[in-house]
Order: sequence, then C-alpha cells, then structure tokens
Amino acid sequence: MCLIALAWNAHPDYRLIVGANRDEWHERPTAAAHWWRDAPDVLAGRDLKAGGTWLGISRQGRFAALTNFRDPSNRKSDAPSRGRLVGDFLAGGDSASEYLNALRKSAVHYEGFNLLLGEGDGLFYFSSRTLEIRAVPPGVHALSNHMLNEPWPKVEMAKSAMEAAIQPKMAADARQMAIYGLLSNDVRAPESALPDTGVGREWERILSPALIVTDKYGTRCSTILSVSSRREVVFEERTRDCAGSVTGVVTERFSLA
Repeated sequence: MCLIALAWNAHPDYRLIVGANRDEWHERPTAAAHWWRDAPDVLAGRDLKAGGTWLGISRQGRFAALTNFRDPSNRKSDAPSRGRLVGDFLAGGDSASEYLNALRKSAVHYEGFNLLLGEGDGLFYFSSRTLEIRAVPPGVHALSNHMLNEPWPKVEMAKSAMEAAIQPKMAADARQMAIYGLLSNDVRAPESALPDTGVGREWERILSPALIVTDKYGTRCSTILSVSSRREVVFEERTRDCAGSVTGVVTERFSLA
C-alpha cells in the first residue's frame, strides 16, 4: 500500500472515509478482497506469497492499513512479512494500543513500515522509524512511504482532493467518484518537488503520482472504505492491471457487529 488518504471524524455522517492505492510488483500473487476462510470476520485482499494483507476491516470495526517506509539503505533479506501485521490485528483481540505496544519490541526485525490501526472511537498511527504511537486527530490526513502527512506532492494532492470530496452537501456517488479520481491521478510531480529517498531520480519520477503504471511494478488495486456514524460499512476494491485499467470490482456492504 503506497497511498492512503483518510477523513477521520471529519464528516457529520461518517466516522471514517478512506481512499487507498496498493502498489506492488505485478508478479506477486494476490487475491482480491474477500471474507477470509481462516478469519471469517475479516474482509481484505490477501498476499498469496506471505499470507498477509495491506488494508482491511472486520465485522467488529477493527481497521488496519499499512504502507512501506521507502529506505533502500535499510533492507533486511530475512525480515518477516509486514502484511502479517495488518492481518494479525484484524483477526486478533488486542486493543490497538496493546497491539502497538507489543509491536514496539519486534518492529526492528521488519523492513520499514507505517501502520494505521482503528477500533471503536480511536485511530492510531505507528511508524517503525520512530516507534511512537500517535492518536490520529480528527481531520483529513494522508500517508505514503514516509511519515504521516509528509508533504510529498502526492500526499498534498490526496489531502486536498479528500477535503473536497467530503463536503457535507456532496452526494455519496459523487464523493465515491471524486475519491477514485484522486486514486487514479497519474500526473507526475514536477522535477523540483521530487523527494530523495535513495531509489534514484527515475524511480522518484515513476513513484511520484498516486496511480503508478509500469510493466513490472505499479498500482495493483484502489480501495474506498467508509464507516458511517450508524456503523454501516461500504467497502469497494477495484483491481488494476499493469496499464492501470480496472479489471475487477469487489463491493461489500454490512453493518458492524
């Protein structure tokens, strides 16, 4: 997962609204979003190589999403899969604070990551770079492959687009289209605005838009998730091919237990 835009307690009718893109190598085997057989209350896609996931929600309202922290100088060849962190929380029973406090002790063994965990009335952010547990304040936020709200061009674009999409008078269908619009934005950042994360200038250009399109690596799916104040969930995932075109749609609607 490489871009997450979210509105947390920022709309009168919704507790949480999320728009997210998962970026990954196209060769990595993946299952589209579904209710897991081994954890029937969990709705998420699945990485078929390591068994984890990048974003999901449970019937009890547990929410989790992860992005990698881009730092090629800190690679660990024997590191466990970061996607397990999302799946384990969604299927588990620990509170977000309990889970993250325990994770502080083992985070060093993973390659760099950012983790968002939500349950009930709380949403928390954790980065393996700082080991700090932060309550996410109400408002609009965005996360890519650095710290929460890092002012990268696509992070700033995502925040602005999400703020526009959650105007109270906007109809639900129009909001959905607006959020998919931000997730489908393939405009590269100006050369002067590119960050320097150690991957080289050409890859900085390729990775700068919300929608990443190359033959081997790119945006594999776009997801919109909303949780209303009445505890009603709408989850929609659009799978994408190497050209960025949508090849499949999964939609689930349910009420939290």
